[in-house]
Amino acid sequence: MKNWILILTSIGLLASCSSSSVSETTDDEGTTPPVNSQWSIPVSQVLDGGPGRDGIPALENPNFTQASSIDFLKDDDLIIGFKNGDDVRGYPHIILDWHEIINDNIGDESLAITYCPLTGTGIGWGRIIDGKETTFGVSGLLYNTNLIPFDRETLSNWSQILNESVNGDLLGTKASLSMLVEMDWKTWKQMYPDSQVANLQTGFSRTYGTSPYGNYSTDNDFFLFPVSKDGRLPSKERVLAITNDAGAKVYRFGDFEAQNLILDTYRGGDYLIVGNQDFMVAFEPDGEHKTLEFTYVFDGESDILLEDNEGNEWDIFGNAFSGPRQGQRLNTPAAFMAYWFSIPAFYQTAVYNN
Repeated sequence: MKNWILILTSIGLLASCSSSSVSETTDDEGTTPPVNSQWSIPVSQVLDGGPGRDGIPALENPNFTQASSIDFLKDDDLIIGFKNGDDVRGYPHIILDWHEIINDNIGDESLAITYCPLTGTGIGWGRIIDGKETTFGVSGLLYNTNLIPFDRETLSNWSQILNESVNGDLLGTKASLSMLVEMDWKTWKQMYPDSQVANLQTGFSRTYGTSPYGNYSTDNDFFLFPVSKDGRLPSKERVLAITNDAGAKVYRFGDFEAQNLILDTYRGGDYLIVGNQDFMVAFEPDGEHKTLEFTYVFDGESDILLEDNEGNEWDIFGNAFSGPRQGQRLNTPAAFMAYWFSIPAFYQTAVYNN
């Protein structure tokens, strides 16, 4: 009963504002956010999600625990990973469900992990904009039921799935993307037992592990806000999307039942998509890397994903771990995991057919 009260309260709070446009949106002090009125997306479709700006509190420089000591995650819980040099960090969905953005500093990287639980999209953004470091917060606004973050330096609003500012002083500015990898906790802890994982010491009292949206992630007919639906795939199926200008192409876990490597071309780009039933990642080899012939060698234990005809070993983030190209990195496209319905809502979308 307690969980149902929580779910119904969350849904009621969100749905009560689902018909309110951005022109009616106020910040936590009850005043209109000081951003200009020009939007690059249809303002009538920008909805007030209910909590208001910072009503869902983003985290900054969270506390971490070594993966081998984590006891609050289940094997099938999802986690988003980032690697910078020898620093490997994981950000669990059960925390992101409640905070949606984590601002972190990993070595020389100022990174925002942006996650929308309504579209299942986890995307990494650099936090250096026009030479200044900023942090991102949750605006409380939604477009196509997707998160609209805002940056605290200019209070500009951004579309997460479009990866650009859609309102404010930074209108039209593109986000600097950082590669993230999403997988289940069982796979992550086997690959990265020494990694640092964001823990539950967030400074906030939340029922981590219980979704504020109930069974939203698994019910294909359960939506909180109006959104177009494309019947080619089940609405909440998790897919990997590669975006290229106004287009996108998606790949399914089922594409990797009989193969682990896909070489594909889309809108002039040549892509290498690698996956199994636990994760999918995409690379866009350029320059001399285009001549390499890759073999899938993932064994479920280490993070070595590929070998090539020169004898190089490449990890899941595209780094050459050993061999004559050690220290090099494969180029990565704009790619992220998502619920299927959210991609054609933003892009002209093709589905890979093997």
